[in-house]
Amino acid sequence: MTRQIHSTSQTAALSKFLFPAMSPTMTEGGIASWKKNEGESFAPGDVLLEMETDKATMDVEAQDEGVLFKIIVGDGSKAVPVGTLVAIIGEEGDDASAEAIEKLTAEGGDAAPKPEKKEEAPKEEPKKEEKKDDKPAPKKEEPKSQPKGDRAIVFASPVAKRLAQEKGIPLADVKGTGPNGRIIKADIDNFKPSASTSAAAGSTAPAQKASAPSAAYTDVPVSNMRRTIASRLTESKNGAPHYYLTAEINMDRVSKLREVFNSAAKLAEGAGGVKDGVKGGVKLSFNDFIVKASSLALQDVPEVNSGWHGDFVRQYHKADISVAVATPTGLITPIVTDVGAKGLATISAETKALAAKARDGKLKPEEYQGGSFTISNLGMMDVHSFTAIINPPQSCILAIGATEKKLVLDAESEKGFKEVNVMKATLSADHRVVDGAVGARWLKAFKSYLESPLSFML
Repeated sequence: MTRQIHSTSQTAALSKFLFPAMSPTMTEGGIASWKKNEGESFAPGDVLLEMETDKATMDVEAQDEGVLFKIIVGDGSKAVPVGTLVAIIGEEGDDASAEAIEKLTAEGGDAAPKPEKKEEAPKEEPKKEEKKDDKPAPKKEEPKSQPKGDRAIVFASPVAKRLAQEKGIPLADVKGTGPNGRIIKADIDNFKPSASTSAAAGSTAPAQKASAPSAAYTDVPVSNMRRTIASRLTESKNGAPHYYLTAEINMDRVSKLREVFNSAAKLAEGAGGVKDGVKGGVKLSFNDFIVKASSLALQDVPEVNSGWHGDFVRQYHKADISVAVATPTGLITPIVTDVGAKGLATISAETKALAAKARDGKLKPEEYQGGSFTISNLGMMDVHSFTAIINPPQSCILAIGATEKKLVLDAESEKGFKEVNVMKATLSADHRVVDGAVGARWLKAFKSYLESPLSFML
C-alpha cells in the first residue's frame, strides 16, 4: 500500500488512499467493509478495509501509521476501479479541515473514467422540462389521445414499460406525470384501474393477468466473482473450439488400495502417529488418486499441459493442477502445484487445505491464479457424466463423474460375469492446442494409471 503525497499548499500533509490492485491482472473490486472509522488512527499491520476481488475476500493492511480522515467510497461498493480515490489519510496534527479534504477529494484518483457513465445522459431530461413548462396542456394530454389509431405512440420510460408489462397494466390507460407527459415508474406504482378498465383488461388481456402472480421474484446483485466467472466462461465457450473425449475407467484397484491405505492410517493414528511407514490422520479420497494420475499423464503427453496465448502456445514443465471448488459465492479453482513431485498424502492434505480456504474466501491470488490443467469432479453429487468448460488460457479440463457398479463379462467366473466399479471421465480440449489424437493419448495414459495405481505408488 503506497501513500501518495501531493504538494498543494493546503493539502501537503494529507494523502490520497487509492483502491489497490491485489494482483497484476486486477482491474476492479469491491469494498466489503471498512475496519477503521473516520478519525480513527491506525498502525502498521492494522486492517484498514476488507476488499472483495473477483475470487476472494481479502484484508488490506496499513504499511505506515496514520489517521483515516475521510472515507470517500463506503461499505458495500461494487466494481470500484483500481486507482480510485477511496479515502483521505494523514498523520496526527495534519491539516484535516473540511476545505483541505474537499480540495484533495476534488483531484480524484488515478482510475481511468468508466465508459458506462454515458448512461447518465437521460438524467438531463428534467432540464428540458424547465424550458418547456411554458407549453403545458397540449403535450401532456397526448397520452389520452394515443388509443385513437393504430400507430399511437406511448411515451414511457423503460422501467415503467417493464413494470406495466409485469402487472398487466395497459400503458394507454395511465396518465403520465413526467416531462412532456411521459409515463414514469411512479405513475405505474400509483395506478388504480377503474371498473371499466378492469373489465376490459379481463377480457382483452387474460395472459397478462395470469402472469401477474408469477411475477414474484428476487433480483440478486451480481458479485465481482460471478461477473468474472460469467465473462471468462463465455469468452472460453465462444472463443475456444471445444471437443470432448470420454473414457470408462475400472476403479476396482483404486478402491481397494484406498481402503487399505485409509485402514492403515487409522491404525497408525491409534498407535501414536506412524505405523509401518503410514502416517495417522491421513484419509485419501478418490480425487487424490485422480489428481495424481492426471499429473503423470501430463508428463507422458506434455502437449496437453499447455496454454493458448494467441501468438504462441505455452507448454508448462510442471503439472500445476487447478481443482474446482464450489463456494457460496461461485466456483473457484485453487492450484495444487507441481503435483508430479508429490505423494498422495501430500496432495490430499494440500487439496483439503486449499478447499477450506476457498470456501472461507481466504485464498491468496497466487493460490488460484495460473495453473496448467483443471479437474472438476461432480462424482460426489451422483452425476453420471458431464462436459466442463475450459479455464483459459489452459487448453484442457477433465470432468469426473460418479463411480458406479456395472456388470461385465468374465470368462473366469462361474456366472460368466462379474460386478465392477466404473467411472466416466470426459476431457474437454481446445483444438487450437490439442489435436484429437493427442487428447486420446492423454486419456489413455490417464486411464492406464488409474487402472494400475500401484505404478505411481512404488
